[in-house]
Amino acid sequence: MTRRPLAPMPPKNGPRYNEFIASPKVRVIDEEGENLGVMLTAEAIEQAAEVGLDLVEVSPNADPPVCKFLDVGKYKYEAQKKANAARKTQKTQEIKEIKMRPNIDDHDFDVKMKKVFHFLEEGDKVKMTMRFRGREMSHTQLGLNVLQRVAEMTAEIAKIEAHPRTEGRQMLMVLAPK
Repeated sequence: MTRRPLAPMPPKNGPRYNEFIASPKVRVIDEEGENLGVMLTAEAIEQAAEVGLDLVEVSPNADPPVCKFLDVGKYKYEAQKKANAARKTQKTQEIKEIKMRPNIDDHDFDVKMKKVFHFLEEGDKVKMTMRFRGREMSHTQLGLNVLQRVAEMTAEIAKIEAHPRTEGRQMLMVLAPK
C-alpha cells in the first residue's frame, strides 16, 4: 500500500495565503505596493513565486479580495508584535473601594479623600461604601451628607456614575474619572 503525502492544512488563524485563497479572482498588489489589477488567483500565485514571495490575502471582505506579495512568516510575526504592543499599552480600569462610617472624623475623612483623588487620577473608578452599624441605620441622612460632601469635592475631576443608594446596612456610590 502506497501512502500519499498529506496536503498542508489551511491556516486556522491569520490570513489565507497561496493555495488557501478560495476566490477565483483577486486584486493584486506587488511587493513595492503597486496595483497590478484583477487577475486569476493561480496566475497571481505564480507571479509571487517568481519574486520569491507568497500571495497573502490582506483584505478578504473586498470584492474581489485584495492580495499582496509578502513573506507569510514575516507578515504573521509583525502582526503578532503589533497585537502584543497594543495589549501592553491598554489600561484596564479597576474599581477601588473606600469604606467610611457616617460619623467619620475630619482627619480620617481627609486621608480617605487623598486616596480617592489618587485613584481617580490613575484612571480607576472609586466605589464609596458607607457602613451603618446598630442605631446608625435610623440616621442614614448623616451617611448621605458625607457622600454628598465627597461628590462636591471630586466634582471637577470625577462624575457620579451611580448615585448613593442603600443596600442593606450600607450605602453605595460609584465615582468615575471624567
